[in-house]
Amino acid sequence: MESQERNMPFIKNLASSDRKLRTKSLESLRNFLSARQVASSLSPLDILKMWKGLFYALWMCDRPLPQQALAQDLADLVYVLPDSGDGAVVVAWLRGFWATMAREWTGVDVLRLDKFLMLVRRVLGASLAWMKVREDGEGAQKKRKSSGKEKRKSRWDAKRVDAVLGVLGDYPFVLEEDAKSRKQEEEVEQESEKTDDDKLTPQFVPVGLKLHALDIWVDEAEKVGLLEDEDEEAKDIMRRITAIVDELEKGTTSPGVRIRAKQSLLDDRLPFNNIAGSDAGSE
Repeated sequence: MESQERNMPFIKNLASSDRKLRTKSLESLRNFLSARQVASSLSPLDILKMWKGLFYALWMCDRPLPQQALAQDLADLVYVLPDSGDGAVVVAWLRGFWATMAREWTGVDVLRLDKFLMLVRRVLGASLAWMKVREDGEGAQKKRKSSGKEKRKSRWDAKRVDAVLGVLGDYPFVLEEDAKSRKQEEEVEQESEKTDDDKLTPQFVPVGLKLHALDIWVDEAEKVGLLEDEDEEAKDIMRRITAIVDELEKGTTSPGVRIRAKQSLLDDRLPFNNIAGSDAGSE
C-alpha cells in the first residue's frame, strides 16, 4: 500500500473546532477504513502511521466538547472496519492503538492528559462491546429457529473474545518480563531489515498507561453487560480477564501496578467477590 501521508489531511482536520469540517473528515476516514480492499491491505506499519496521525489529531483538539466527540468517534471505528470473520482487521487496529499509546504516553503533558485518559477509556469500552455477537437481521432470526422453536443465542462471539483478551494481555496488562522477551525476539528476527519506521513500535508499556487500564476495566466491563449475574458466558469471560490481571498482580515488578491490580480484583462488582461476600454474610 502507498504511503499513508496522502491520507493525513482528513485525519488532521479531525482536530478542527469547525464542526462541519470535523464531521466531513470523520466521514472520509470511515469510508476509507470501511472499504474491505483497503482494510485488508493495511499492514501493521500502515495502521501505526494512521494511529500516530489520529493521536495528534486529538492532541491538537483543544475544546472539551470536540475532544469528547473525537475520542468517541475514534473508539467507534472498530465498528466501521469490515468483519473478516476471525476479527483480524479489528485486532490489528486495536494493537496499533495500544502500541501508539504505549509509545506516546510518557510524552503527554499534564494539560493534555485528561483527553488521552478519556480516549483509552472509550477504546477499551468499545473493544469489550465489540466482543458481542452482531445482530444481522434475517441471519440472526434464522439462528434463533430450530424445529419451530427459538434457541437461546450466545451474546458473545468466541473468536472476538479470544482476540480482545489477547490484545489486553499483550499491552495494558502485559508483564514487564513478557514485553521485554517479546521485544528481544522481534529484534533478533528483524535486525537485518530495521528501518526508521521501527521507532513506531514501543519497547514497553508505561506504568501510567497500565495503571489507568487497571483503574477502568471493571467500569467498562460493567457498561457492556459483562457483570450480569444471569449471563454465564459473561462470567466465564470475566474469569479469563481476572486471570490475566491476577497474573500481572503476582508477577509485576512495579509496586504501583501490583497495588492497583489487586484493588481492581477486589472490586465488589465482580461476581466472584459478590459470591464470597454473600457466603460470609450468611454464616
